[in-house]
Amino acid sequence: MNRISRRAFMLAATAAGAIAIAGTVAFAELPKLAQKETYKVGFAQTESNNPWRIAQTNSMKAEAEKLGHQLVYTDAAGSAAKQVADVNSMIAQGVDLIFLAPREEKPLIPAVMAAKKAGIPVILLDRSVDPSLAKAGEDYVTFIGSDFIEEGKRIAEWLVKNANGKSKIIELEGTTGSSPANDRKKGFDETIKAAGGFEIVASQSGDFARDKGRQVAEALLQAHPDADIVYAHNDEMAIGAIAAIEAAGKVPGKDVLVLSIDGKEAVQAVIDGKIAAVVECNPRFGPKAFETMLRYAKGEKIDPMVINEDKFYDSSNAAAELANAY
Repeated sequence: MNRISRRAFMLAATAAGAIAIAGTVAFAELPKLAQKETYKVGFAQTESNNPWRIAQTNSMKAEAEKLGHQLVYTDAAGSAAKQVADVNSMIAQGVDLIFLAPREEKPLIPAVMAAKKAGIPVILLDRSVDPSLAKAGEDYVTFIGSDFIEEGKRIAEWLVKNANGKSKIIELEGTTGSSPANDRKKGFDETIKAAGGFEIVASQSGDFARDKGRQVAEALLQAHPDADIVYAHNDEMAIGAIAAIEAAGKVPGKDVLVLSIDGKEAVQAVIDGKIAAVVECNPRFGPKAFETMLRYAKGEKIDPMVINEDKFYDSSNAAAELANAY
């Protein structure tokens, strides 16, 4: 009797273990998205304080309207905590899928995991999350955006070829902890280091904001009056830096080369001779975002990263391409 009881116990334990493992596997799977004519989708925007973000939001809203989907839109106003709350609100509203532009890599992990637990798939737009804490194809569907490392690398490669003796660099970094800031710095810094002959004399966050970029540039130009290159992680900070350069009695484009990433107002500044070169970061996410969502609903395999192609502008093409910039 004791032997039978022990055998029964072992069988029960094995079955329980199998159920636990199955539950773990099931939890590791991405939530599915049923095929429907229209969807109720969330778009958790990080902020709307610059032309790039506004262009992205307009693209998402226009595509949703065009396809007949209901878009639940939120603006986190630059707060990671509010963005987490925005995602939780979308979960409570029962959206079918969430498009998330995460303000920072780590603080938005709980939002991604909460959506997954609720059975709602997430597609990341323009910024990613920490890959050691959440993975594409397992915790979220994919990341759609630019290759930020490549952006930094491309602007650095242009500088290496066109520096004309200028060598001391002030770097205006984007929002601390965000994937564009991390990767644009990595791509640029590594390329510059490999080329040799350049020195990054100062590197500080301007938080992707025009006035903050201006303030930081003013302080760094005073501390490093021999700096003759400013590399900004976005146009807003680059334009702020131009004001700081002019306030210091110097001529942007002549005394100090200005390099940027994003591409609209900066393209006009290239034409005006104030910015030397800019890599586009394409904000038109609507078509690619909703196309990817529908592909996922059909059961198609989605790559972990879906690239938005970016253009490059300098004096050779800025005038001709201005109308095509966002």
